[in-house]
Amino acid sequence: MRLWGRATFIRRRMLCLWLLLLGFALVTLALSDLFNRDWGHSDQRPGPPQRPVQRIPSAPDLEIILDSRDPALELGVDLAPLKSLQEDQLLFVPSTQGTKNPPQRRGSYKVLLPGAGKDATASPTHGEMGKAVRLHLEGTERDVELAAVQKYGFNEVVSTRISLHRRLPETRHPECLGEKYSESLPSASVVICFHDEAWSTLLRTVHSVLDTAPKQYLQEVLLVDDLSQHGHLKSVLSEYVTHLDGVRLIRSTKRLGVGGCRALGAARAAGEVLMFIDSHCECQKGWLEPLLERVAQDRTRVVSPIMDVIDWQTFQYNATQWPVRGVFDWRLDFHWESNPQMQDKGPDSAVQPVRSPALGGGVVAIDKHFFQSVGAYDPGMLLWGAEQIELSIRVWSCGGSMEVVPCSRVAHLDRHHLPYRLPDQEQLQRNKIRIADTWMDAYRKIFYRRDTLAHFIRQSESPNIAERLRLKRSLGCRNFHWYLTTVYPQLYIPQDRPALSGELYNVGTGSCADYPRGQGPQGGAMNVAPCSGTGSQHCDLNSELEVRWGPMGALCLDAKGETVVLSPCPTHRPSTSRLQWKFIKLSGQLVHQESQLCLEAVKEGGSSQSSPREVSTHTNTGSLFLRPCTHHPRQQWHFEQLVAPKGA
Repeated sequence: MRLWGRATFIRRRMLCLWLLLLGFALVTLALSDLFNRDWGHSDQRPGPPQRPVQRIPSAPDLEIILDSRDPALELGVDLAPLKSLQEDQLLFVPSTQGTKNPPQRRGSYKVLLPGAGKDATASPTHGEMGKAVRLHLEGTERDVELAAVQKYGFNEVVSTRISLHRRLPETRHPECLGEKYSESLPSASVVICFHDEAWSTLLRTVHSVLDTAPKQYLQEVLLVDDLSQHGHLKSVLSEYVTHLDGVRLIRSTKRLGVGGCRALGAARAAGEVLMFIDSHCECQKGWLEPLLERVAQDRTRVVSPIMDVIDWQTFQYNATQWPVRGVFDWRLDFHWESNPQMQDKGPDSAVQPVRSPALGGGVVAIDKHFFQSVGAYDPGMLLWGAEQIELSIRVWSCGGSMEVVPCSRVAHLDRHHLPYRLPDQEQLQRNKIRIADTWMDAYRKIFYRRDTLAHFIRQSESPNIAERLRLKRSLGCRNFHWYLTTVYPQLYIPQDRPALSGELYNVGTGSCADYPRGQGPQGGAMNVAPCSGTGSQHCDLNSELEVRWGPMGALCLDAKGETVVLSPCPTHRPSTSRLQWKFIKLSGQLVHQESQLCLEAVKEGGSSQSSPREVSTHTNTGSLFLRPCTHHPRQQWHFEQLVAPKGA
């Protein structure tokens, strides 16, 4: 009896186990059927997924859906470069919107990337993604946002809550609303290159173009994938694009960088005008027609809209005040600057394009034939950085022109930082070296004195620019002196005299004169800080007795009372005595001509020992003051020129 009872007990346990397994199987089938109905093509209205399956922020595992025919599956789970194809082969994903027989849903695999072993699932829809985050992510919403910022360089959590079709407020000048454009404008191919872009910002860019560009002028939108590794940019994006009319997806099989990726898109474009747009932009209504009009009037003209700003934290739209133009400094860094000279030229100036020494890379329109004939993007400019400056100098020098069109506006997302690490942190300097050696002639010495890292790289390796120099000769391009005097005469040309230029080193503190970042182009208080040795603290005492500061040379050493500050330098008039200084080499004193007082550095938490009466009032951190001249070490200065390039 005891054995019979034990056997009955075992049979009951086995029966319970089988019932549990059966129940689990039924639930799994039900969920699978629900999932397939949500994702499958319905007979009523096929449509793209609203949100791709992707990693939940800070979760250790990632479950993605990959197409069974997706070439990425040949690579294993590390999503490495597509070695199954030749480097010059491309994958095209054309749109099938409007076709009678849309492609049937193909099979899919679930690929679980290695992790800590915990389940991490995410829903394909926008609303369910937010629900998954709330269910699976530990910590506060602030932690989620910080993780998103670290991954993408902006608050992607906020971005996902914003419609892909949001409308921007009208910020064009009223005169623009009445502008009439030709009915026979050229066709445009919009080229959007991306590398590991967030889903929401990429798709908002695409829909922004589709929602605002007139169909009669928009030939196509080319999405060019520069070897992205994120799962949501694989088969899910391919599936999405098939439902967008006039959109094609091109995938590069190797990492090309900004210039190479855009050149690839240009080679496959069918439109007459190439419209290069970054993958995190939003277009205003009426942005396309003014750009096409200007290019149609002169096919050698390269144009840009006014670039408004989207805040990287809040995604708030901020309109840029007109007039603006693009410029660069002697470190070959690009800036947008206001152009006050244009503000008092009458009401027509509100709609008149402004000639610009350079254009940013965010949005650029250029005739396709002119783009190819002038040399496209320099293929030696790798990955990211300064390619827009090289193109700007080349266009102007080789027969073209550049301008900003005020009746066209496009908003660009202002990243907090690059979302990916460059494989070589010195690559940006190498790109700038190519610009200096190809286009700047003897003026390149000014660049090397302000970017010492580039100088030392150049000392150990030379760029291969033979092909670009041949292009320069064949196009009959003008020299850089012509560019400075004709196109960009506002750029101050430093004199960089020996012993009167370089880092302004203070003997008493062992630090250098410095201008804190973020204080803006209008100047502000100076301080003392550790000498950087990078050239960023470079200043120049010129023959006008001005101490010009920084890579632009547009700010001059000045005094407000006894506090030493930087102020905008005069442009078309002689310098006043307030901005004039005399350097006494024997004593190392820098004497303010108007007051006949000497420049003195005060260390952090310290005070002037040469003027005890001021101890209680001047305790600023590392500030610079005017004091009665003494032989105190804090009044002793040296101009230390970090590099003196030979033959430059």
